[in-house]
Amino acid sequence: MDKKRIVIALGHNALGTTLPEQKEAAARSARAVADFVSQGYQVVVTHSNGPQVGMIHTAMNEFSQNYPEYTDTPMSVCSAMSQGYIGYDLQSAIRSELINKGIYKTVATVLTQVTVDPYDEAFYRPTKIIGRLMTKDEALVQEKKGNHVTEVDGGYRRIVATPKPQSIVEIDAINALLDADQVVIACGGGGIPVLSQDHLLKGASAVIEKDTAAGVLADQVDADMLIILTGTNKVCLNFGQSDEKALDFISVSDARKYLEQGQFEAGTMAPKIEAAISFIGDSAIRKTLIAKLNPDRPLVAGRDGTMIAK
Repeated sequence: MDKKRIVIALGHNALGTTLPEQKEAAARSARAVADFVSQGYQVVVTHSNGPQVGMIHTAMNEFSQNYPEYTDTPMSVCSAMSQGYIGYDLQSAIRSELINKGIYKTVATVLTQVTVDPYDEAFYRPTKIIGRLMTKDEALVQEKKGNHVTEVDGGYRRIVATPKPQSIVEIDAINALLDADQVVIACGGGGIPVLSQDHLLKGASAVIEKDTAAGVLADQVDADMLIILTGTNKVCLNFGQSDEKALDFISVSDARKYLEQGQFEAGTMAPKIEAAISFIGDSAIRKTLIAKLNPDRPLVAGRDGTMIAK
């Protein structure tokens, strides 16, 4: 009998911010992953890289400011760096947790590229703020290089596009590892955004929304379930208001209706709901669980969070 396959998407709250926080958070997240593996699931892990890629981008570009002979580091390279060092902590923590359970499996991080459409509307309206604070003169230099900047409190910062993911370049490798019953970490930070030019792939000055990419990953590995770990226990209607209502279950049709009503905030819950709808489609089998990571309550028990299904 084929094993069930799941994708677990770790948000910022499941990863921490500083290096010590990340190591501790990775250990907590590893327990959730190991619980599913011990129950016989094939698991792919994907993750946020929000604070990490920003720190890398800032550090690398500060370095180039102090040493002009070094060029600025492209966003695609910063994304690759974040995949590497977050993947390192995660695969080490997951491996240790599996061994504690008497399970011996390889845990591998796949440096993952994701193609985007060069004509995506997002490239004409970049919105994602990244990098260090700049003076007006520094911002003008960035604009002359073809980069977009925006004015913020205290100065200026770069902004980049958030195009929709199209396909995962390394999907065959990811599926081969899953077929071999290994644990895979892939599409970190939404994947490295690349533009396909004939047989070449060129890094794009952009970031991909991690939840959207998680939905594409879950679809392309033909997962049974997508689990999105976030900072709230359940999806809520009228979030933060006096009549807030937590939901245990949402049908796909209701999820679409709530999105149209503007119930879910852009950039936070809305992308998670959109990813769930896209992944599930018309399937009567696929499901999405949106929940908060609680190391004392195994997710595999299914007691927490909001389930979305057809």
